[in-house]
Amino acid sequence: MRTRLAVAAIGMLLACAGRLAAADLPAPPPAEEERGIWAAIAYSNPDGKHGFFWGADKRQEAMDIALKHCQNAGGDGCTVVSVFRNHRHWDDDDNTGFPYNHCGALAVGEKTSGQFASWGAETAQTRREAEDLTLQACERTGQKCKIREWGCT
Repeated sequence: MRTRLAVAAIGMLLACAGRLAAADLPAPPPAEEERGIWAAIAYSNPDGKHGFFWGADKRQEAMDIALKHCQNAGGDGCTVVSVFRNHRHWDDDDNTGFPYNHCGALAVGEKTSGQFASWGAETAQTRREAEDLTLQACERTGQKCKIREWGCT
């Protein structure tokens, strides 16, 4: 009986020690396509609601939270309209082709009777460039647009 308790106690100690040692290990690096700090903008064209999130470790996390913010704002037709990321480390180039555009913006036009408002969402290396590209995209329909949201990771 004593031997069995001693063996059980040693087993528990070894199991706990293994978990403690594993806790000291650094977290594994993100998958190649997930490198960077991610952000997303969601927009609901029927009602003009939007949501934004930046600072995510994964693309899907940024998209999910931006959608949730849009829905929480009362958006009934929320979709992700822009996703962008920044380097977490200077050597983050993962050769996936997904650009490291650090900033993104959303512009929305004035709603006219019976029509959806024009909108645009673009990303770029700087806030100014992202806002300029976004306004150009939004104003292609002839509506005057304003920046509703911007962010840089």
